[in-house]
Amino acid sequence: MFDTLKKLFYPIIAILDFITKYFKTIVFLTIIYFVVSSSNDTTSGNGLEQANLQKIELFGPIMSIEKVMEQIDEAKRDSNIKGVLLDVNSPGGAVAPSVELSHAIKELSYVKPVVAYASGVMASGSYYASIWANKIVANPGAMIGSIGVIFQGTNLEELMDKIGVKTQTIKAGKYKESGTPTRAWSEPEKQELEKVINDTYKMFVSDVANARKLKVQDHTKFADAHIFTSSQAKEVGLVDDVATLTYAKNLIIKLSKVDKPSWKKEDKFDKFLDRVISEAVTNFSVMFNSTLKAY
Repeated sequence: MFDTLKKLFYPIIAILDFITKYFKTIVFLTIIYFVVSSSNDTTSGNGLEQANLQKIELFGPIMSIEKVMEQIDEAKRDSNIKGVLLDVNSPGGAVAPSVELSHAIKELSYVKPVVAYASGVMASGSYYASIWANKIVANPGAMIGSIGVIFQGTNLEELMDKIGVKTQTIKAGKYKESGTPTRAWSEPEKQELEKVINDTYKMFVSDVANARKLKVQDHTKFADAHIFTSSQAKEVGLVDDVATLTYAKNLIIKLSKVDKPSWKKEDKFDKFLDRVISEAVTNFSVMFNSTLKAY
């Protein structure tokens, strides 16, 4: 019984362990950061030269996009920024934020050029987010694609029987319990979920086809959740070039038509915190994968 309860509450225990482990590190690095930040401000960067290019990172699972959306909005409103490099290394994520990012990049590309660079993984929702960039460049070792939609759920019925837990449900609406983890799904419930998944997939394919000038009827070639190497992705039209980060930077410089490229400085401590949070989200998404609706 103890082992069963331990397994059941493992996700909560893991979260507390993670917070305890990294809290001390964050406090320590915060102290170091404030000690050295003043000297860094005077010795790094481009001096008084005005930044005219900006790099925005999309790393880790797409769950919370507030920070990235703020950066996109700032880049759009800043008249000094002439071009944006979107550095992507993400397996995808939830549907709504992926679509939100896609439209934000689309609006940004109307104002100034955007180059999306696949530095590691540009798949599923993160590929959706990148489709409206003026150009998509993929690292030779990157993985691209996985254009598809998935909904997963657990069936905890046997576990609940073993530990003596039962649910009580009052509902209005035939499909209100669709996706419940307390029992196997009925065929009508599966069909209801499939209806949602299929329609979302149709939207995904349609947007990719429009953005990349592909034919929807060819979706089994470029979509259908295929996973491509960079060169394969170029063959089916999902990326424009297979090259390094240096190439992507030079490309956005060319498209932006800036004479003296100057990149907007990133706050290294903020970047560190973002990476820690991203890692936490990754770990939690693995633990709670069965409850996520994701690309």
